[in-house]
Amino acid sequence: MADKLRTLQQLESLQAKYVGTGHADTTTYEWKNNIIRDSYASYIGHPPLLAYMALGMGENKEIVRGQFIEKMIRASGPPPAKDED
Repeated sequence: MADKLRTLQQLESLQAKYVGTGHADTTTYEWKNNIIRDSYASYIGHPPLLAYMALGMGENKEIVRGQFIEKMIRASGPPPAKDED
């Protein structure tokens, strides 16, 4: 019982510290947005990876960085319509 409580407390502290870890009320849309934004932030934050992607795309590194920032802003599109009961 104590192990389960400790695990839950650790999970709650992680969720409070890192928004992207989600929680029971996280929607699929929010989760997808977090994954997309985290991925693009990682690509932008690692210059060798960004250079590799720019080379593969045949573009300048700064142009690719700008495209990735735009994709971070748009992420997975508009939120789904809320069901009203």
